[in-house]
Amino acid sequence: MIQICMKTLRLLADIGGTNIRLAWQGQPDGPMHDTRVLPCAQYPTVDAAITAYLTEVADSMGGVRPGVAAFGIANPVTGDQIHMTNHSWSFSQRAVRDALGLQRLVVINDFTALALALPTLTPDQLRAVGGGDAVPGNAIALLGPGTGLGVSGLVFPPGARTGVPLAGEGGHVTLAAQTQLEFDVLRILHTRYGHVSAERAVCGAGLVDLYHALRQVAHLGGAEVSSAAQVTELALQVQDPLALQALEMFCGFLGNVAGNLALTLGARGGVYIGGGIVPRLGTWFDRSPFRERFESKGRFQSYLAGIPCWIIDPSATPALHGAARALDMVDTRG
Repeated sequence: MIQICMKTLRLLADIGGTNIRLAWQGQPDGPMHDTRVLPCAQYPTVDAAITAYLTEVADSMGGVRPGVAAFGIANPVTGDQIHMTNHSWSFSQRAVRDALGLQRLVVINDFTALALALPTLTPDQLRAVGGGDAVPGNAIALLGPGTGLGVSGLVFPPGARTGVPLAGEGGHVTLAAQTQLEFDVLRILHTRYGHVSAERAVCGAGLVDLYHALRQVAHLGGAEVSSAAQVTELALQVQDPLALQALEMFCGFLGNVAGNLALTLGARGGVYIGGGIVPRLGTWFDRSPFRERFESKGRFQSYLAGIPCWIIDPSATPALHGAARALDMVDTRG
């Protein structure tokens, strides 16, 4: 029987643009229980989704409600009000805390939470994609395409025992083209969106946009698609040339952005790739343009060639572990 009290029971959430993942801990450093994935679209508000989860798992909690919670959310966290970039949810942190009866609520960017979890990942939760050995104590880069494009990292100030996570919005940097075809595709995206950020191409909706832009450039019919899963199925199972071209361009852009991030941070500690899209590509991703474009930085090609990249297994729910670490940091700081 798990001994549970409100003061130690911790609610953890990883809130993306498509799904919300939830779990709870009976105490700090304790195991996670009742991990669930709920579609965001089925709930009008974030507290409605969380309340539904708490109702479902009430028996295993022994009827005790959580006293503290930590959310990682796919959004900037700059104040009390949260307005999600890739979903309709909008809420006040204070209002959600009060509605759920929490004594304390910590809300951080989801990739900041994932960055906090990187040191806890085990070899079986990672798959290497080229490079050499990580250099201990050097910065670590993190990015990952899903509903959007998350970007973060860990830096290690002199004397620091643990890495300091970065909270930024690097997914919205301006995307650069390297070939004439990429210029043509980005021109189409620019006509549609104005500013073409990395996220406009390197995310689920971005893969769909790349496919349709390539159709337009080539004046081809092709199949109508509405999801990244359809594009990847056409590419990897049907071997559709247009879908393969879109997926290769997607991976090339991801490699370009990842290389830029590695150079910016000096990430000789390695580059981690999260999100839900890349793990689904399996070993095909290893043969994609990703690694070539990651290293293709002129005079710094050899510098980048030595940096290892790893794909994170999303089934490990690492962002939930990062949210738990965020609560521990708050507890430590008092």
